Amino acid sequence: MRPEFMEYAVVMIISINPENPQKRLIQKVCNTLEQGGVIAYPTDTFYGIGCDLINKKGIQLIHKIKNRPLKQPFSILCDSLKEISRYARVSNYAYKTMKRCLPGPYTFVLEATQLVPKIMLTKRRTIGIRVPDNRICLGMVKTLGRPIISTSAGYDDPSTIEENYTPYLALVVDGGIVYPDPSSVISLVEDTPVVIREGKGDVSPFR
Repeated sequence: MRPEFMEYAVVMIISINPENPQKRLIQKVCNTLEQGGVIAYPTDTFYGIGCDLINKKGIQLIHKIKNRPLKQPFSILCDSLKEISRYARVSNYAYKTMKRCLPGPYTFVLEATQLVPKIMLTKRRTIGIRVPDNRICLGMVKTLGRPIISTSAGYDDPSTIEENYTPYLALVVDGGIVYPDPSSVISLVEDTPVVIREGKGDVSPFR
């Protein structure tokens, strides 16, 4: 592990109510993100690993943890269509399409705006964006005020995540068991939907 990455001997686990997330605990998670920490957290499709979108070292660390090349960027989580429009170019068609599906188990691929760091872009300057149907991560993104990186942790419970990712994580958000079921990935780059991956979200409207 390179020296610029902070190591943690013990991972903090914070239990947050998935139905009514406690604001003070959400703020505590966001403080960790603002300080450059990498965290694990629940979504509507899996437990994710992520960091603040502007945390380049954190993004590099997540690539290292996942053994994933930098040329394969991760998706980001937004809290609303309004926030998506800040980080991606959204046509009228894309807006109407996403409005029907979000929040929900979909990742939409769109052309990125200049607010997205280069490390997060594909060669085509596109970005995968989610608005998950999960109150904890939506609260995190809204409180932080910026998107959060999202990639699967590969495990369905916080204790197993802690065991496997110490010393890389600063914090694990415990929102209960989440059995992994990846999102459906739909490209809306050309205003013609293209199903890239069929997952939890119904793709029949896009066929």
